[in-house]
Amino acid sequence: MTAVVLAALAASARAVAHRPPGEVCVCGSGDAVLADRSDATVVRHGDVVAKAHAVETDPADLAARLDVAARLSGVLLAPSAPRATRLHGRLVTFWPHGTPVDRDDPDAAPWEAAGALLARLHAAPLPHPLPPMRGPAKAARAVARLLAAQGSRSAAAPVLRAWAALPAWARDEAPAPGPHALCHGDLHLGQLVRGPGGRWLLIDVDDLGAGDPAWDLARPAAWFACGLLSPEEWTRFLDAYRDAGGPAVPGDGADPWPALDVPARALTVQTAALAITKAVAADRALDEVEQALVDACVRMSGVEARPPELAPDATK
Repeated sequence: MTAVVLAALAASARAVAHRPPGEVCVCGSGDAVLADRSDATVVRHGDVVAKAHAVETDPADLAARLDVAARLSGVLLAPSAPRATRLHGRLVTFWPHGTPVDRDDPDAAPWEAAGALLARLHAAPLPHPLPPMRGPAKAARAVARLLAAQGSRSAAAPVLRAWAALPAWARDEAPAPGPHALCHGDLHLGQLVRGPGGRWLLIDVDDLGAGDPAWDLARPAAWFACGLLSPEEWTRFLDAYRDAGGPAVPGDGADPWPALDVPARALTVQTAALAITKAVAADRALDEVEQALVDACVRMSGVEARPPELAPDATK
């Protein structure tokens, strides 16, 4: 984003942080750019965060998602302003600043909070109208980026084979099978913050919508299957989801993998595709974690993907 637009976004954050207009700023922290990507630019001033959404964002879809966030304020971080505004052709929303997960302290990762919050989100009534959950669309976009990248064709081949083996709905080529639930669409630990009162809350409504709730469990499931998430962490997350009545997987210690298999495979492909694309752009080899994702795609093409840790009795 250009410096002019960044300055305008910061000014809009200051305007929301200091009401009525003209109030003297005592925040003491100035403006901070938290993210500047093609799909989102985020600027903070004081306790207010201004987010400029992707250019192609549909205004009606974003309005519906903001309404859900305001209504489910104990699950999702509620917006500071009820409606988006336009700034230099981008839709902009305003949010309270929350404290993110500490990446330097993985042992303190809030897996239980993530599982319980997801269960509550999935159990909430589906408002109408509500757009589809955008998880499959993001996976399809990652594969399209891989196809457009140059080089690393040998690494890309098993990823594309694994993608082709997925059902049409997981490739965003057909509606997801029902029953649908209210889904986050892009769940990972970066989507949790401590909000007012110190409670963990989910953030980022850009992909929120109606869909298969198993998709929201798919990234931790994929990490677990690839050996990137320990059995203990996976169990903490899954047990918390089940204990809170989450509908995506059967309860009572039954095998969750039949429900999670397709979404977990799709998230593995998505993450591997993005890893290869970034490695190609940087003209570097895949690192250990990225190679583990590609290796998982190789296995998905030829052997049963269910990891032994996901046997029916493993998470009791």
